[in-house]
Amino acid sequence: MDIKKHRDIILLILVVIIAVTPMVMYSDLGEDHDYFTGTDDVASDIVEQSGYEPNPITLWEPPSAEIESLLFAVQAAIGGIILGYFLGFWKGQASCKNKEEDE
Repeated sequence: MDIKKHRDIILLILVVIIAVTPMVMYSDLGEDHDYFTGTDDVASDIVEQSGYEPNPITLWEPPSAEIESLLFAVQAAIGGIILGYFLGFWKGQASCKNKEEDE
């Protein structure tokens, strides 16, 4: 059997096995187990149990959850634009340097 010939099929089978294994392992746990809850939920539960009270003074609170999500998305977009600009700039410099070396 030529492994290179069937490489895609073997990789697909491995992906399916990796994706299905956790579902099978945790399928009989029921609702009383919290294996798939997010870390934010777990951390906030621990903070609440410790008795810590957050600082009530805030500079500004968004008027709604939608505005808060919008601000978060805008912040992520600005970061992505800055990151993309610098990565493109460095790639362009490397391309020009390689072009000059070839000439």
